Amino acid sequence: MSVIGEAALSGFFQVLFSKLTSPELLEFLNQDQVQADLKKWKTMLLKIRAVLDDAEEKQMTSRAVKIWLDELRDLAFDVEDVLDKFATEALQHKLNAEHSTSKEPMLIPAYVSFNPSSVMFNTNMRSKIKEINTRLQESVTQKNYLELRYYDGGRTKTARLPTTSLVNEGHVYGRDEDKKAIVNLLLGAGSSNSQLSVFPILAMGGMGKTTLAQLVYNDHDVNRHFDMKAWIYVSDDFDIVRVTKAIIQSVTCEPYDVNDLDLLQVKLKNILFGKKFLFILDDVWNENYNNWTVLQRPFEFGALGSKVVVTTRNDGVSSLMGTTPSYKLKELSPNACLHVFTQHALGATDFSEHLELQEIGQKIIEMCKGLPLVAKELGGHLRTKHNHDQWKHVLYSNIRDIPEEKSAIIPTLRLSYQYLPSQLKRCFAYCSIFPKAYEFEEIELVLLWMAEGLLQETEGNKQMEDLGSEYFLDLLGRSFFQQSSNHASRFVMHDLVNDLAQWAAGDMCYRLDNKLNANNQSKIPTKIPQSFWYFDYKFTRINKFFIQFANIDIETCSKLTRLPKKIGNLVNLRHLDTTDAYLIKEMPVGLKNLKSLQTLPEFVVAKDTGSKVGDLMNLKFLRKTLCISGLENVLNVEDARKADLNGKNLDVLVMKWGSVLNDLLDARVAIDVLDMLQPPITVKELSIKGYVGAKFPTWLGDPLFSKLVLLKMNSCEKCTSLPAIGQLPSLKDLVIIGMAGVRSVGSEFYGDGFFNPFRSLVRLCFEDMQEWQDWIPCGVEHEEFPCLHELSIIKCPKLQGKLPHHLPSLEKISIRKCEQLVVSIPNFPMLHEVEIVGCKEVISKSPVELSSLKSMVLSISDLTSLTEEFMQGSTKFPAALKNLFVYKCPELESVTKELQNDASLEHFQICHCEKLKSLLEGLHRLCHLYVIKIWDCSSLVSFPDGGLLPTSLRKLSIENCEKLEALPNCLPNLSALEMLYIKDCPKLEYLPENGLPPSLLKLYIYRCPLLEQHCKKGKGREWFKIANIPRVEIDWRSVYEVEEEQE
Repeated sequence: MSVIGEAALSGFFQVLFSKLTSPELLEFLNQDQVQADLKKWKTMLLKIRAVLDDAEEKQMTSRAVKIWLDELRDLAFDVEDVLDKFATEALQHKLNAEHSTSKEPMLIPAYVSFNPSSVMFNTNMRSKIKEINTRLQESVTQKNYLELRYYDGGRTKTARLPTTSLVNEGHVYGRDEDKKAIVNLLLGAGSSNSQLSVFPILAMGGMGKTTLAQLVYNDHDVNRHFDMKAWIYVSDDFDIVRVTKAIIQSVTCEPYDVNDLDLLQVKLKNILFGKKFLFILDDVWNENYNNWTVLQRPFEFGALGSKVVVTTRNDGVSSLMGTTPSYKLKELSPNACLHVFTQHALGATDFSEHLELQEIGQKIIEMCKGLPLVAKELGGHLRTKHNHDQWKHVLYSNIRDIPEEKSAIIPTLRLSYQYLPSQLKRCFAYCSIFPKAYEFEEIELVLLWMAEGLLQETEGNKQMEDLGSEYFLDLLGRSFFQQSSNHASRFVMHDLVNDLAQWAAGDMCYRLDNKLNANNQSKIPTKIPQSFWYFDYKFTRINKFFIQFANIDIETCSKLTRLPKKIGNLVNLRHLDTTDAYLIKEMPVGLKNLKSLQTLPEFVVAKDTGSKVGDLMNLKFLRKTLCISGLENVLNVEDARKADLNGKNLDVLVMKWGSVLNDLLDARVAIDVLDMLQPPITVKELSIKGYVGAKFPTWLGDPLFSKLVLLKMNSCEKCTSLPAIGQLPSLKDLVIIGMAGVRSVGSEFYGDGFFNPFRSLVRLCFEDMQEWQDWIPCGVEHEEFPCLHELSIIKCPKLQGKLPHHLPSLEKISIRKCEQLVVSIPNFPMLHEVEIVGCKEVISKSPVELSSLKSMVLSISDLTSLTEEFMQGSTKFPAALKNLFVYKCPELESVTKELQNDASLEHFQICHCEKLKSLLEGLHRLCHLYVIKIWDCSSLVSFPDGGLLPTSLRKLSIENCEKLEALPNCLPNLSALEMLYIKDCPKLEYLPENGLPPSLLKLYIYRCPLLEQHCKKGKGREWFKIANIPRVEIDWRSVYEVEEEQE
């Protein structure tokens, strides 16, 4: 049974029709009488479905129609129950036949069986069929009595009050930036070059699209820019004649009573010829491309720079009509929402004259969730009610309980629902199981739809997952879902859309929201709903019989060690999510029977009795991500060939070898096994870990792998050379770790011909290459790495020579623990970040080439002067440098002799530089510097420039500077300083003579015995300088806590 209320019942009927015509079911039910009954069911259901649109609208005002729909819904569920039982019996029969050892043909019809349980089943089903026949006939009779009608022209158009162009801008809040953005689009110089531009404004109902369009339409600059304007309320009735006539009347301000489309379009063409115009098409629902092309024909005769603004709830409409991406209107800010609410509730912009209502008013505003329509309607509902209890009643009431004649909220939202195709109605209604603000992923919801039977495979063999993804994107495009602001891959429903889903589902879904207790247990409906969720735990009925499971999620079962031995009986299983079930050591033998399986994150090859890698042969529908581990257990190359990875629709493939005993034998086998496990050429990410072969197969660098964007090779210790992967056309991310056998990287790495190798590579990482000695670039003429943004070389202790020196796109370089490497930075004009730690030497030929540098981390044992050695004689830092961290440079005596006034340095740290005697000259001129941290600089005696520091400084930290005798004299003048940290400075005895700045909020003094003695509360000579600082800690204890203990 599916989760569906009366409002979505029309969509559910399509599920029944699919099941009634299922070839498998009809083959199983080969008795003439049963097939005749099912045919009769379909005929009567078709008659009923024909009037459901009318019934769904009339149930709002007719109690009799509501009762009829309630009974019809229960009947539909009972019909589905019967069909499900037959389908399960058919599947069980099929399984028994496959497992039977008998070779005799079946002479007895499938539906006829003589064992006691089957006889009982047959008797029960005949009784159920007879009952449903009667109830269906009664429902058809009642339909006629209720005079429900069939609309052959589609659903009835909803009569709504037209919008106009008038707006009181003084009562609109929070849309200044949105108005500015749209006006800029309309008036921008670039937009005047097009004959006609169409700008869609997209958002869910009630977000304020019309109001924003009104603001733009009445803007003074807009009025001056265009020769003529027209405001047209389109609505759900996209009548080309009506809309064209409305445009003519709007621009001429005269009635025009003609209904011939040709005459109308010729008239409009003559009016618009050579004129720059602006049309607002408000509230458009049309998704028929031909209708739009016909309507806009006269528009093409206007002047260059003419514009059309379209407001819509549907991304499909904006894609069809727009010439630019949609402007997606967001919720109002809480402050703007407050102004809208108080304007309509109190006639004011805040609660200043009604402070007694402020607290509860703020809570009501939170209910609005940034929707201006809700703020306006709730404010209007309370306009003459200034009683606290009345406001409290609104706060604790459900918005959908407000009578529709008094509120436009639910009717506005319901219109979006009414325009959904029937199949989307039932999928949307199912979303009522989610609590408000619940964030979900696309695949999560699609799998739930599948489990509830809301997705049916089509005749074109479209997989249910693909169909579900289409439905999801359609609902997203119609503004029923919104992308989460916290997670890019997750989505959420606005609270009011959640209310709409609950309305659509009726009482067929119940959610406890983690609030079940003794006080509300009585609220559980007496009629058990078809879907029952208790968050954070899910209870959804996948089906009555275990063999029909479609999805098993053991994602968080981190202690699970094995799967059920008889999992192969779940022949309908499509998704087995074993993510994070790391302790599973092997796959059970029966896994090969799961021929419908699409999701299997990890396949563990068994050593003895479990599944072999060849069992993947049967899993033809595996898709997206697959990790094959335990490949050291593959001893038969033919078994690897059977796996047929090349025929699977995989985006991500990971192959892992574990520890081996016979290195020589396993290495030979591993080469052939990896060769046979060639992935599909459509794979996007490939990882190979622990491979024990001495070389890689030739397919690895084949340019036919045109979609491969990430390649990772980890701990392939027997390989003596890297594969020829330089000609992979789309490779963006390459990670090479633990290749202990590689001594040289050269021509073999770049691929045949060397032409433009690694043309798309953005990130390159080498790590833990213990024997790597030489990197031989292929030369500038071959234009290697033209797109490389990030280069990392880590723990390559024997690497010598030079790195590639023509990297025009390089933005970040990180080299750590490469003790023999001389790092040269000759020509990296785009370089933003440099990290060089534990290398032999660094050379930069010209400071000009580092003009874009923003962050630098250095730790070089032989470095004596940063600018003179690292930047070849320059005395200045790059002007764009913002972060500088220098540590473990024991020979460093000076950082730089001069800092230019335009330096951008914000964060400066220096530590473990034992010979450093002074800091940067000109520190006080750095107006952007806000953090200085100095520690373990044992030779530092004083600060430069007489102790001057920049007035922008907010944090100063000094630690383990044993020769430091005085703090900078300028400290009292640092008006932005908030924190001062001093630790392990044994010769420091006094604070500056003029004290500390009044801005200081935190002072920490640790293990500075002379200074501590003078800072004792009420006793020390320095106490008066720190008495007004809110937080003072000495040796990790607040001075105020010490005083309390002493008292």
